[in-house]
Amino acid sequence: MEVEHLAGRTCQRVLRDRMTRVSSEQDEVPGVIAYQGEAGANSHIVVQEAYPGWEPMACASFEDAFAAVSDGAAELAAIPIDNSSAGRVADIHHFLPTADLHIVAEYFLPIHFHLLAVPGASLQTIRTVHSQLHALGQCRRIIGQHGLEPVTAGDTAGSAREVAESGDPTKASLATSLAAQIYGLQTLAADVEDEPHNTTRFVILSKTPQVPAVAAGPTVTTFVFNVRNLPSALYKALGGFATNGVNMTKLESYMVGGQFTATQFLAEVDGHPEDPPVARALEELAYFSTDVTLLGVYPADPFRAEAAPP
Repeated sequence: MEVEHLAGRTCQRVLRDRMTRVSSEQDEVPGVIAYQGEAGANSHIVVQEAYPGWEPMACASFEDAFAAVSDGAAELAAIPIDNSSAGRVADIHHFLPTADLHIVAEYFLPIHFHLLAVPGASLQTIRTVHSQLHALGQCRRIIGQHGLEPVTAGDTAGSAREVAESGDPTKASLATSLAAQIYGLQTLAADVEDEPHNTTRFVILSKTPQVPAVAAGPTVTTFVFNVRNLPSALYKALGGFATNGVNMTKLESYMVGGQFTATQFLAEVDGHPEDPPVARALEELAYFSTDVTLLGVYPADPFRAEAAPP
């Protein structure tokens, strides 16, 4: 199956292949987009949906996916950043400020988990369920209903592969329908996530920025900044967004260098840095904070407007 061939390639192998690929072959595929996980992961689905025709490159870790873009093995990387049920994806926010990559797009993927097992297995034969930690946490209801023992795996799709390779009818996996197709598993129960709103937001990273025009449509600006350890420092730094009527959709804090007295913030606002209100707010932010760094200016996914309350 072609999708297996493409998604199963490692970062190292793709880098070697791209070094020897002739120009005529390059023209056949728009580019390579890296993702963390094995073939059939949710990130793989994002690549298929958002970048059809691109060559997916499976990477063992987030660091490998970031490095694939930095080193030129891939043009883009699709990285999960937030989940509506589990919150922020660990470590990603620490990688972003230091990766020297740019957010050029976002994509919201509704997450659907399926209870998968080898052919011939049933809800009566399975005893354990294998998947990534957050996936297990997002499917507690079905795990409890059937008295299954959760077993943590490094990756949802990887757990599906391992269950398929085991041939054991007592083992099940929580993974995607794509993983079921790739690894030849049957679906014992579909859409078993606890929350119907379960959605993961992905950001698309590139080595070069792709800033949309000011009037091109709804835009998101993502940036990081530090504040001094002074009373009301954060209040003063963010005051310009309030006074200029700029909507801030995200604000998260992180310790810097393991110190409890130094804090870095990652923030997102609606609008373009060249919009006068945003420009004035960022200017005021720079006055009251340090190390303001834009991570990306990119079109807002239409999902934002569709999911907004009436």
